[in-house]
Amino acid sequence: MKRILIANRGEIAVRIIKTAKLMNIETVVIKTAAEPNAMYLAMADVVFDDTDDLSDIPAFLDIEKLIEIALKTEADSVHPGYGFLAENAYFAQKCVDNKLTFIGPSPDAIYKMGNKTIARKLALKNDIPMAMGSKGNVTSEEQALMVANQIGYPIIIKAASGGGGRGMRIAWHDEELPKMFNLASNEAAKAFNDPNVFIEKYIANPKHIEFQILADQHGNVIHLGERECSIQRKHQKLLEEAPSSALSEELRKEMGEVAVRIASAVGYYSAGTVEFLLDSAGKFYFMEMNTRIQVEHPVTEEITGIDLIEQQIRVASGEKLQLKQEDIQLNGWAIECRINAEDVQAGFAPAPGAIDKLIFPTGENIRVDSGIEQGSTIASNFDSMVAKLIVTGTDRQDALINCKKALGKVWIKGIKTTLPFFRMLVREPQFISGQFTTAFVEKEMEKFYFSKEEDEQIAAWLATKLFVDEQIADQDRNVDFEQGKRINPWILNKRLKQF
Repeated sequence: MKRILIANRGEIAVRIIKTAKLMNIETVVIKTAAEPNAMYLAMADVVFDDTDDLSDIPAFLDIEKLIEIALKTEADSVHPGYGFLAENAYFAQKCVDNKLTFIGPSPDAIYKMGNKTIARKLALKNDIPMAMGSKGNVTSEEQALMVANQIGYPIIIKAASGGGGRGMRIAWHDEELPKMFNLASNEAAKAFNDPNVFIEKYIANPKHIEFQILADQHGNVIHLGERECSIQRKHQKLLEEAPSSALSEELRKEMGEVAVRIASAVGYYSAGTVEFLLDSAGKFYFMEMNTRIQVEHPVTEEITGIDLIEQQIRVASGEKLQLKQEDIQLNGWAIECRINAEDVQAGFAPAPGAIDKLIFPTGENIRVDSGIEQGSTIASNFDSMVAKLIVTGTDRQDALINCKKALGKVWIKGIKTTLPFFRMLVREPQFISGQFTTAFVEKEMEKFYFSKEEDEQIAAWLATKLFVDEQIADQDRNVDFEQGKRINPWILNKRLKQF
């Protein structure tokens, strides 16, 4: 492999470029009219200028154009990143047809695991623990009512294609089921061009646990431990940890073996993720498999020391895994905060705009993955991610302390972000204890949201006071401290205004 077309943008494009450089592989990226000055453009070896295309469909979603660009720039392979066409079986097949190495799993595996109905049947065939549900797609309100009454309420209606929390609705009784069925089907059609849905028993207040899979084209499959993904809103993740405090060594081994089994059953190779729901009794249920690199892959890299992008490239090149299951050791703890351009008080609504000031912390326990720099604009036609702040520690308590300090050193001005949410979250006793579920943000954190006009000023005052208190407590890190001398908060406030 000598030259990779990165069929993506932003943070993941930067991430792929960094590993490709270490492997002495050239990279090709696409310059779009929406982001003519994007950070990743300056890092690649070849830039294909597509700024003349002003259509509503970006190049990253145009399969024929991507293949054309790859051939024109003499790329021999394509990395899809995540999102866009990363889990599109047709795109993967078109790469194969044009003798381009697709850095991901086979088109067949993408299709089977991407269609949740097929994946569910495959899981049942291989004795994978599953929640009760429909045997296939549910095509009418009447059929939905019949299935719901067979398995009992509450139930969840899910899109057969796609993911990311779209095309999902919960129904608690017969009266609301028809409405929820139509909402889920319509959203699935709009998001994935496929209105098909299926039904499962809804597991209330579970933990969302996922296992990182790594497999080669020679039948070798291993897992790299789990990630805790229960902090989410609208079924979309906000913060991830590795490992999870909810798993014992015995449960980790059992879930890991099941994850490997489902991957083997579909003939999977490359990096992938098997996702589970874990209930309060310690029972787990297969939910889905993501056939791509995950946004949250850095936390696994940090506790295993394994570069997952490198492994993807090596597997795609036909190499055998040099790692065996017994080689995998989980060392320390890692936490990832997804800093998005979103208005938390408006229900995490996207908040695009220009970034006037941007400062990220550095240090031994800090990693920042970003495709954004000061002066960049978060465009409304792409995702709202600004950066991923990844913080490590010797254990969860140490990682949380480091995360709290790191969040206090991130400065972003010009747009609203999820930073205030994370700064509150890492101080919330229930989160600190690890006793939280997927319902945590909706049920426990809403008391911190401010809806009245004057509450925003109160929130700003509380944030400033919290920051000052931490500066005073953290004496050894502040140059203004002498023996017995305290910081004057008002002098500190004048300094803050400089930012």
